[in-house]
Amino acid sequence: MTDLGAGRIRDEALLIARILLAVLYLVFGWGKLTDYAGTVVYMTQTGAPLPPIAALIAMVIEFFGGIALVLGVWTRPVALLIGLFNIIAALIGHRYWMMTGYEHFMNMINFYKNISLTGGFFLLYVAGAGKYSIDARLELAGAPSRRTQAP
Repeated sequence: MTDLGAGRIRDEALLIARILLAVLYLVFGWGKLTDYAGTVVYMTQTGAPLPPIAALIAMVIEFFGGIALVLGVWTRPVALLIGLFNIIAALIGHRYWMMTGYEHFMNMINFYKNISLTGGFFLLYVAGAGKYSIDARLELAGAPSRRTQAP
């Protein structure tokens, strides 16, 4: 069975996937980073435990995790961390089963968005960052070597 040319563009596709996965986290992480007080209020409204700490955790994971994804640094552990974060955020912040009407609908979308994104992060965990990454440049475990000849 053919891979439909995927093998030829593997590293480019991984770079694009990392960037596209990171966009959401960079945008909303930056918003949280620049409005900590508002983020704490939001965390309080969603019922997050320890809202000031939850806000700090969300800021760090979203913004700095997003930067790490784009750069391809510590890609596998960051992918696992953000995947786990997504599941927790879905369960805490998007409890659509406790809502009605428009609120139910919007939170159901966001709940399943988080779950679906987790699938993408698990794929990134398995595939790694690809050769266009700091992981590859540093030859971290599982990253393809940038060398073209044997040592």
